[in-house]
Amino acid sequence: MKLILSAAVVTSLWLAPQTVTAFTPSALQSRSTFTSRVTQFSVGTSLASSKAIEETQPFLLERRPRPPYVPGKISDPDYVRIFDTTLRDGEQSPGATLTSSEKLDIARKLAQLGVDIIEAGFPIASPDDFNAVKQIADIVGNEVFDDGYVPVICGLSRANPKDIETAWNAVKGAKLPRVHTFIATSPIHMEAKLNKTPDEVVEIAVNAVKFAKSLGCNDIEFSPEDAGRSDPEFLYRILSEVIQAGATTLNIPDTTGWNMPWEFGELIKNLRENVQGAENVVFSTHCQNDLGLATANSLAGALNGARQLECTINGIGERAGNASLEEVVMALALKGATKFQGGPGTGKLYTAINSVYITPASKMVAEYTGMACQPHKAIVGANAFQHESGIHQDGMIKNKSTYEIMTPESIGLMRGDSQSGAGIVLGKHSGRNAVGTRLRELGYDLDADKLNAIFTRFKQVAERKKGGLEDDDLEALVSDQMGRSDILWEVTGLQVSTGISGIPTATVKMRGPDGMERFVASTGTGPVDAAYKAIDQIMGVSVVLESYQLNSVTEGIEALATTRVTIAPKAGGPNDTQSIHSQLGNRNLKFSGSGSDTDIMTSSARAYVSALNKLLNWNARRRAEVIAEEDKSGIGDAIAAEPMQVVEVEA
Repeated sequence: MKLILSAAVVTSLWLAPQTVTAFTPSALQSRSTFTSRVTQFSVGTSLASSKAIEETQPFLLERRPRPPYVPGKISDPDYVRIFDTTLRDGEQSPGATLTSSEKLDIARKLAQLGVDIIEAGFPIASPDDFNAVKQIADIVGNEVFDDGYVPVICGLSRANPKDIETAWNAVKGAKLPRVHTFIATSPIHMEAKLNKTPDEVVEIAVNAVKFAKSLGCNDIEFSPEDAGRSDPEFLYRILSEVIQAGATTLNIPDTTGWNMPWEFGELIKNLRENVQGAENVVFSTHCQNDLGLATANSLAGALNGARQLECTINGIGERAGNASLEEVVMALALKGATKFQGGPGTGKLYTAINSVYITPASKMVAEYTGMACQPHKAIVGANAFQHESGIHQDGMIKNKSTYEIMTPESIGLMRGDSQSGAGIVLGKHSGRNAVGTRLRELGYDLDADKLNAIFTRFKQVAERKKGGLEDDDLEALVSDQMGRSDILWEVTGLQVSTGISGIPTATVKMRGPDGMERFVASTGTGPVDAAYKAIDQIMGVSVVLESYQLNSVTEGIEALATTRVTIAPKAGGPNDTQSIHSQLGNRNLKFSGSGSDTDIMTSSARAYVSALNKLLNWNARRRAEVIAEEDKSGIGDAIAAEPMQVVEVEA
């Protein structure tokens, strides 16, 4: 695999220790000939130009070397490992169910980004989850970059032999496999959830680590769940014993987002000073965002000696989410060299993340999960590098450093000509090249098939929308098309009748998997309800519409509409996807979909069918796995005694 690195990262890391100013526009403007070539690459070319850069300026492709990977040890005490759990904790966000192909795409993007560890999933959850983790381990876990980097592939397990063995079987095909096991240690969890005494919890934890080691796994991460609310003395005891049993990484989760940064930092410091054998392991953080402090707590952990930080793209995850990878990484890129003295090493902390891939990774995760970032989200939000205030605009014109502490190019967001006053208008006469170029400038790294699908929708919309499509319109079309590789049903016709005195009626025509078109007319409380009931009848589904959001992408009567929906199968219905969650009990999986069009009814129908297609594909894979398992066991046509269950968990 080829090694690609943004010029902004090279400026900040290759010229260390000038990390503080290297991501700022003024730094890019004031440096020598080396920097001028860096600036040209950042602003004047897209990610697709990396091949030409490799031939003409190969030094730009040198990323900062990371210490050789050794379980439990980091030879440079200033290096911080980035552990990404987007595919495990992130996917547990309601409505964020991912297909196996989507997980593989995201894993490859994470490897391109350069994360040290990819937590690929929770293999015991279902056969589909096991296969997805195994696929990532076998493929991404063996794709070695030119500098020798290959990500560690990790599988999560509860502290019992069946979970651990399943996780190990899923990841052991990777060059660097890891098993991550956990058990709760706070009084409320031990008493109310586990119904175990502290002595029993210690015994379970030690046995779990020993069992993982007996399987041949020499990279074992242990997490005391809800450590943020656990008794420190009990943590000293259990962590000391799991180290002796063979644990190499100790992850300290603030599972409920309870801690303040100074409180969590002190916890990490005390653990490093009081846990026996602490010098033989790497301490890690896993911070939830219930109080909006996940990033702050993670950085407080790094300040006090944690050298692995667990995070997710866009900060997605259970409840309010996790520490955001892009926030953690860019904070260390800008402040790591000056504001982290006091822990081990020199205090000049750094990572080996290729930050130019932050924007593409963010957009991929947002589109695949259906979880859009709020406009004011730090680093990757739509407004993060936008300026409307007249005072701000004046400052930006004079010197971009007045209001931007980093360049958008440093995170892979190429502003392009439109941001400098010379942008082209994308309309019905625009060609595929113009659309593809603008998408690359916006951070979308699309293959030919996906670009063709988006371009087809672009031409359909551009024929009806006067004045051309703006960037937001184009991104809405990307959202409409991303993740549609497994289309079973497609809306081919839609007519709606509604009004004050009439009964809302919708006639829907759809093409099914067999290529045949079918149509149904239905009534409802409104036009959307009528259309959705007609779609339900054609597709033969029974679901609950959990959420429906309709937004105008831009202003004006001809604005493009984007619809996002979340559905859940009705319990006991033909599409039931009931699963077991370790903390929430029985629940149905949820599926999201999005659609865009100048017609709000068409947009609504496309979004709903997108979500239903995801549900039907998930159920089809699940049935196929059940049949395959029955064939292996020799059951044949017999009915299994117990229904298959899906298990989810939060560390």
